[in-house]
Amino acid sequence: MAMGPAVMGAMGLAGVNALILVVLSGVWVRNYRTFRSNLTLALLAFGVVLLLENLMAIYFFFSMGSLYADSPLVGEAVLVLRALQFLALVFLSYVTMQ
Repeated sequence: MAMGPAVMGAMGLAGVNALILVVLSGVWVRNYRTFRSNLTLALLAFGVVLLLENLMAIYFFFSMGSLYADSPLVGEAVLVLRALQFLALVFLSYVTMQ
């Protein structure tokens, strides 16, 4: 079954989120090496875990796309969740880069 536009959008957002998390994690690695702060280490752990979650989501979009294709409502819900995650990462990126 072909993936609908909502699932394709969710998959694209998962990829964008993963790219943002790679950049943020790089900044947090550099900051941790400089400051040795527990907060920075926690941010790095958060970024790595969320990056792994997004990479797994992309894998499942490709390998089990039919699970999402059966219900348009599920595809739309996944898109909304990925969009909310994207917004949260944009805010976090803005604060981190200040």
